Amino acid sequence: MKKSKRLFYVLMFPAIALYSCGGNSETTDESVYVNVVEAVNADQLGTQTFTGKTKTAEEANVSFRVSGPISRVYVKEGDMVTRGQVIAEMDNRDYQIQFNATKAEYEDIKATAERVIALYKEGNTSAQAYDKARYGLEQITQKFAHHKDQLEDTKLKSPITGYIKEKIHEAGETVAAGMPVFTVAGGSGLEVEINMSANDYGRRDKFTSFSCEFDVMEGETFPLEVVRISNEANTSQLYTVRLRMKGNYDKKKITAGMSTIVKATLEDEDHGVVNVPTSAVLNKDGKTIIYMYDDGVARAKDVTVLQLNRDGSSNVKGIKKGSKVVATGVRNIVDGQKVKPIKPASKSNVGGLL
Repeated sequence: MKKSKRLFYVLMFPAIALYSCGGNSETTDESVYVNVVEAVNADQLGTQTFTGKTKTAEEANVSFRVSGPISRVYVKEGDMVTRGQVIAEMDNRDYQIQFNATKAEYEDIKATAERVIALYKEGNTSAQAYDKARYGLEQITQKFAHHKDQLEDTKLKSPITGYIKEKIHEAGETVAAGMPVFTVAGGSGLEVEINMSANDYGRRDKFTSFSCEFDVMEGETFPLEVVRISNEANTSQLYTVRLRMKGNYDKKKITAGMSTIVKATLEDEDHGVVNVPTSAVLNKDGKTIIYMYDDGVARAKDVTVLQLNRDGSSNVKGIKKGSKVVATGVRNIVDGQKVKPIKPASKSNVGGLL
C-alpha cells in the first residue's frame, strides 16, 4: 500500500502542475480605473471673474457752457430726445445785454475800419492807421462772435439721440458752467462696465476674451469686446473697463442698469510650469513623480513641485502643458500599470443607470 500511494502522488503531481500552468496562461484584464486630467498652464487657471453692470453704449452728462439760473426745463426723466433738441434754457438777460452792447461796438468799429481801409487803398492814409483799423476790426469781430455764442449757449441742447436717464437740476436753480444738468443715454446696443484691481490692470494685455452672463438668461453666455480701459485709478484704487456686447441678445430682457457676471480668459503662455491636481503627485523612493497616461498605460515621470495651492492643485515643472496625467489612485499603481480612464457621468444618464 505504501508503495502504491507513493506511485500515485508521483504520477499526479506533474498533472496538477501542468493544469496550474495552463490556467495561468489565460490573459486577464488587470487595468485599474483612474481619473485622467490634462495639465494646464500655471498662468491660465480658468477664468478671472468680475461683477459688472450694463450701461447704454452712448451716455453723456449734459451741462451749460455758461453760468446762471435755469429758467425752463422742457423734459423729464424717461423722455426721448433727438440730437440738437433744446431740453432746457437759462435766464439769458445778462447775456442778451452783453451781446447787444458788443454788437453796437462791433458795428461802430467796423464802419470806421472800413473807411480807413478804403482811404488806405486810395493812398490817403498811412500804413500805421490801416494796420490799427484792421487789427481793431479783427479783435471786435472775435469778441462779438464770443458773446453771440454765449447768448446761444443759454439754450441747452441734447448732444445725442436717446432718452433722459437722469435730471439733476430743476428750473429756478443756479448752475455753474460745466455742471451736469442731465444725463442722456442713447446709442445702439449696450455696454458692460467693470472695475479691475491694479494687479489685473497690470496684466490687461494678457486678457484675450471677455464674456458675460445674466440671471434672467440662465445658461447663456454673451461675448464682449473691450471699448476702453481707464488709465487712472478711481478713489477705490480700481480701474474702470467698458466692454461692448457683441452679437444678438434679447433687448427686452437685457436692459441698461442690470447686474452681470463678466468672465475673462488669460493669454495662454508657456513658462514650463503647469498646474495639476495635488492628488496626482506622489513621493516614491525618495522621488516626486507623476504618472503620465500613455495609451492605456501609466508611466512614471519625475517632476519638481514648485507650489501647493489652496484649491487643491499644485504647480509643477517637468511635464508639458496638455500632458495627460493620472489624477487619482496613484498609490495603487506602478510604472507600466495598465489603466483605464473613468468616463465622465452623462448629464442625461445620472448614476449610470441606462
